Amino acid sequence: MRSRKPSSARHLAPEPPQPGERLVRTGALVFGVGTLGILAVLVLFLLGRDDVPLGATLVASLLPVGLGIALVGLLRGARSRR
Repeated sequence: MRSRKPSSARHLAPEPPQPGERLVRTGALVFGVGTLGILAVLVLFLLGRDDVPLGATLVASLLPVGLGIALVGLLRGARSRR
């Protein structure tokens, strides 16, 4: 059997974040929160409630906002690589 050398990749310093990477992560987080809001509104609707609380509606509206933030981050990253 061959003895394997330990990989030196574990000792490398982490790469600095690329342009737009933080926006993509933030957008994904906001999108996830918005998805939970959509699910809450859907569950309330399925339970027969016609009056959805304003907070649930506002949280559900974060879904497209998060998508927009992530897309801006992707565009910024793509423009920096050109």
